[in-house]
Amino acid sequence: MSTVEEPAVLGTPSVGPSAWPQARETARRAGLRPLPPQPVDLAEALGRTLAEPLAALTDLPAFDTSAMDGWAVAGPGPWRVAGRLLAGRPAVAALDDGAAVEIATGAQLPPGATAVLRREHGELSGALLHDRGPAPLTTGQDVRPRAQECRRGEALLPAGTPVGPAVLGLAAACGHDRLAVRRRPVVELLVLGDELLESGLPRPGLVRDALGPLLPPWLRAAGAEVAGVRAVRDDFGLLRDAVRHSTADVVVSTGGTAAGPVDFLHRALAEAGARLLVDGVAVRPGHPMLLAELPGGRHLVGLPGNPLAAVAGTVTLALPLLQALVGRVAEEPDLAPAAVDLPGHPADTRLLPVRRTACGAVPLAFDGPAMLRGLARADALAVVPPGGVAAGAAVELLEAP
Repeated sequence: MSTVEEPAVLGTPSVGPSAWPQARETARRAGLRPLPPQPVDLAEALGRTLAEPLAALTDLPAFDTSAMDGWAVAGPGPWRVAGRLLAGRPAVAALDDGAAVEIATGAQLPPGATAVLRREHGELSGALLHDRGPAPLTTGQDVRPRAQECRRGEALLPAGTPVGPAVLGLAAACGHDRLAVRRRPVVELLVLGDELLESGLPRPGLVRDALGPLLPPWLRAAGAEVAGVRAVRDDFGLLRDAVRHSTADVVVSTGGTAAGPVDFLHRALAEAGARLLVDGVAVRPGHPMLLAELPGGRHLVGLPGNPLAAVAGTVTLALPLLQALVGRVAEEPDLAPAAVDLPGHPADTRLLPVRRTACGAVPLAFDGPAMLRGLARADALAVVPPGGVAAGAAVELLEAP
């Protein structure tokens, strides 16, 4: 039975932060009404998610083909050779026993052919072909038989499969020109704070915005369409209106999630009629993250303003929500041994930048909530439970952006 906490309602006392696994599950469940399917050309399907199982429209291969350059032969040798078959041309004439035809890789096998003799194993003596291979030729040797890979109508991949290059190739090979994929959820990124610069060097009181460049490519990789990145000053009215009037499926905001003098996000959500699903997570860094349901079934993910804390919020709330919205199947945890002891927080989950090595996951320095230097060298974030992980024990790894 699920232990996911009931959502808090804005304006009521908080039930306290969610445990990290519960927060992720809440975010995943919030997106379990996937966006509608959309038929697109193959060229537009990359990075999307299959909305329906991918079924073969033809046998694959569609006919018996040669797996090698050489000769298609019928029966035992030696064989009398006549003619040539190249890829792209249908085989018409049948082969009688004792006959052979020169054939190219990928060419259709003629009726009556029993095997393909590789070019390096054949020897021509006039019009006669002899087998000089290291072992006698066997029936079906170097033939790709019709339907070797799949039969027409066979389901090849389930709905929820991300469409990568190999999926595109398979779809094309078995006859598809278009695929039914999930619509991309539209995401708007709101970067909050008067102290943020979009260019140039930091100067007194002002720092560069790291999350505006970092988050959009990562959100796109999760299946989202990032409609825009908007800087919002530390002004309650501006933030309230940005949240209220956004037409995005998911609003992702950075900063303003805590209880500081200009942390207006909770108040803006209350005035927008939002319902809190997660209000704080027992994780370090990233504790003051939140997830809210907006009117109309849209969602807002509130990330802390510190860069590594915002990354923690992204893997905890934003990515599970987006992956559910596009209908992706939840993956099994990626486990690896800890190469050394991984220190943990006494009570909270810790997300720690690590590198994968032959000995296991190795922690990296510069892992403070405001730092990105460790993350920039990391292969993954290790999910370290309260109390830490001993060397040699298994630890869950989340792919780094």
